[in-house]
Amino acid sequence: MALKRMDNVGIVVEDLGGAIDFFRELGLEFEGRATIEGEWAGRVTGLGDQHVEIAMMRTPDAHSRLELSRFLTPPVVADHRKAPVNALGYLRVMFTVDDIDDTLERLRTRGAQLVGEVVEYKDVYRLCYIRGPEGLLIGLAQELS
Repeated sequence: MALKRMDNVGIVVEDLGGAIDFFRELGLEFEGRATIEGEWAGRVTGLGDQHVEIAMMRTPDAHSRLELSRFLTPPVVADHRKAPVNALGYLRVMFTVDDIDDTLERLRTRGAQLVGEVVEYKDVYRLCYIRGPEGLLIGLAQELS
């Protein structure tokens, strides 16, 4: 059996509304919001009784999604948002944008901070990392071709 696709990347946040606004500003499309709870959900995650608010955000090409989650119960137990870029585990999500400078300017109004600097890679990409809502690490790439 072959892999069909990657459905989404999940990100746990404290402020679901703020995260939705940030990723909308980046250019993702809001698909909807729902509450996930019940015995079946706890069996999937291994957390038992849980109550989670989620929002699905879709890239403009409709090929990728972010699932933003806010856990009401059980409470969040760890925080990886301040981890440096060489930390083990999931690191960041990377988005390709039309204009990296314009994107940075717009996202700064929503609290984004540049991690290092914007650099050019072999006349192919301009790249940078930013800290977005709640310190989430996000990569931005602008194709130069």
